[in-house]
Amino acid sequence: MKFHMHCGIALTAILLTLTPSASVLCAQGSDARTEAFVPKDNGGAGDVIVHAKFGGLIFGFEIDATGDEGLLCEAVPQSDGTIFAAVETFSQSTGKILHVLKRSLTQDDLIALVVAGSVGLVEREHVISLFNIERTFQLIDPLFSSKLTGRWTPGLDSKHIINQVKPALDGSSNVAVYALDVSTSATPLVFSSNLAANTFGPFIEITNVDFTTEAPPVLAFDPPRNQAILGHDKPSPFIVPPVIGFVDLITGVFTEKTGLGLGVINGIAVDSEDGILCTDTSFDSAVQFYNLSDFSGVSVLLPGADPQTSTASGADVEFDPVNKLFLVAQPFSDGKLDNGSSIQVYDLAGNLVESIDGLNFQGGDNVFPVHIALHPARRVGFVNGPDLTTALQSFNY
Repeated sequence: MKFHMHCGIALTAILLTLTPSASVLCAQGSDARTEAFVPKDNGGAGDVIVHAKFGGLIFGFEIDATGDEGLLCEAVPQSDGTIFAAVETFSQSTGKILHVLKRSLTQDDLIALVVAGSVGLVEREHVISLFNIERTFQLIDPLFSSKLTGRWTPGLDSKHIINQVKPALDGSSNVAVYALDVSTSATPLVFSSNLAANTFGPFIEITNVDFTTEAPPVLAFDPPRNQAILGHDKPSPFIVPPVIGFVDLITGVFTEKTGLGLGVINGIAVDSEDGILCTDTSFDSAVQFYNLSDFSGVSVLLPGADPQTSTASGADVEFDPVNKLFLVAQPFSDGKLDNGSSIQVYDLAGNLVESIDGLNFQGGDNVFPVHIALHPARRVGFVNGPDLTTALQSFNY
């Protein structure tokens, strides 16, 4: 995921397009909820804090949405230039580290990429020499087995680096993958995979300049429609509406549409069952909701949005398929720099139903952007903090 802030340019107008109305947007879904979501009495920041076993920097994390285990990797730089790296599982209930699955004392990095259908995926970056890094991938299937069980072999060339892996939310181990191209050709790849079976869909090259310029787009996975959805912004010296790309993961057909809001899309998630796409935009500090059927939608301001600043803008967006909610990470609560962080919870129609305050995932010095991990059945989750780089904090909603 990426996290960009665009600050210091005054807006002459904030365009909030309401087409159709929020109530119609919800009604057009295939199975929209009829009962209002009721937040938990103990909703808010939780008291479960996760630290890596050896006190290192957390290099990626995820949780099993069907069990109690979580996955993280850590890195502890050593005085001699080596890195102590480890793969670990933790308890979502207590925050305690359960098992150390792998240790390394070299210059290698270990990175937790995803948990999909209780299958964990870890990347090993093995340093052979300067600018020569071998990347391999190992599975933990299932996560509660607490051991590395096999290889995932996408067959990428050395010019492509796994940038994002997004799981299906149907309990399967299917994922969509975005691979960044670090060569001068700048042709990233998108493809699908079943982790457990180690099978892969076709590699699809992204050549549209709106999606190969500047920072990589954010990724959502829509399995019923066999598509990956990319959220980006147009390469322009001015603040303009973003663009959204739809990639058919079987045929490779690419479709681009202009979205609502202004600035970079920082987060994106999709409700495949109801056909609702959610994004957030940086410059106007807004969150958008679209019908996939006709791309009609609504853009609403996040709490604390101010036309003179983008400090209230959101980051990661995740979807809860059980309670039909979109959760938006907001690093600066109400746009105030000294007020902690929040997760804003929205229903399918774009109504704000709850603010989860008292979190702290501010700061820009983390190698890995802010990420929300959800256990929808329990209505709990984890996010970076209270120390951005070395801890995870639970929350309830």
